[in-house]
Amino acid sequence: MTIWILFAVMTGAAVLAVLVPLSRRKPTEAASAAEGERLFYEDQIAEIERDHGRGLITAEEMRAAKAEAARRLIRAASNERDPKDAVDEPALRRRRAASAIALSSVPLLALAVYGAYGSPHLPAQPLSARLEQTIDPRNLDITEAVARIEAHLAADPDDGRGWDVLGPVYMREGRYRDAAGAYLNAMRLLGEDPTRLANLGEALVNAEAGVIKAQAREAFERALALDANHPKARFYLAQALEQDGDVDAARAAYEEIARRSPANAPWMGIVNERLVAVGGEPLAPRENPFAGAPGSEAGAALAALPEADRLAAIGGMVEGLASRLKEEGGTADEWVRLLRSYAVLGERDKAQGALADARTALAGDAQALSALDAAAAEMGLPPAAQAQ
Repeated sequence: MTIWILFAVMTGAAVLAVLVPLSRRKPTEAASAAEGERLFYEDQIAEIERDHGRGLITAEEMRAAKAEAARRLIRAASNERDPKDAVDEPALRRRRAASAIALSSVPLLALAVYGAYGSPHLPAQPLSARLEQTIDPRNLDITEAVARIEAHLAADPDDGRGWDVLGPVYMREGRYRDAAGAYLNAMRLLGEDPTRLANLGEALVNAEAGVIKAQAREAFERALALDANHPKARFYLAQALEQDGDVDAARAAYEEIARRSPANAPWMGIVNERLVAVGGEPLAPRENPFAGAPGSEAGAALAALPEADRLAAIGGMVEGLASRLKEEGGTADEWVRLLRSYAVLGERDKAQGALADARTALAGDAQALSALDAAAAEMGLPPAAQAQ
């Protein structure tokens, strides 16, 4: 209700500002004539006093002349009206008509425009409340998405999942220090894992224009301590060696990344670029562990599937291979194929379980165990002594 009272006051002020000039009255012709007559008699009295001063008339004549002029001046003054009170009737009618139209039409027009283009049906809400409303994601731009997440985290700063989601968004916006803060909060609430640590290090590197400083290096090293095969952490640590001027160590680190990378690894392009930059030779990623799947036609059909269906089909094939090897046993090459399949799918725990099963199944074959251990080392899996 208060807002409508304010609108009414503002409308009245605007209308009065327009109507005030219309209220100024102009003098009539009669009033102008009376004013001229009054000035004439005032000049005549002054002239009589000047004639007496020059000795042209006597004092008695001066008093008589001034008395006559004064009587005429009084009559002129009585006929004179205040110019402000002299308003012709047509002007007065126009002013009243304009006032009535303005006072009625301006508010009505404003209400009509607000009803057409505004949202009068919505209750008054602060920004934080509006952000909580359900919005079609297709119409949600990145700025509004960030605002919604930030508003949520301002109200609930202990939502680790929210910080985990906000970090990559800040990275895409180029807000690298904010991204680093988001990853730190996510790890404080959800715990450290290799991906969060590597992302923290990457944010810190970008914040320093590509220079890998101590805090970023520590994050990458902690990521590798949790996952010795994490490609992002390995890559940035190889870059750190390159920035330190240790070209040979950097080249060896890039080559190690290439050896550990699964088939068609998306980072192999930039790894080979750095290898060439430090004097190495580009390396191809390992042979596709699914290449041995029976039938080239089946492989082509698999490649033609949508991404989600292809991953589901590959997962089914891998689980089928794992089940057969566990029940019936198999060769060292088949067990290595299973390990590499799990590595490609990112299922490290299953790879370690399959490695233990393979060592049990191949316990009497020293050559097979040696091949198995070599493949396990290549994928960053623990050797037999640590696994036991």
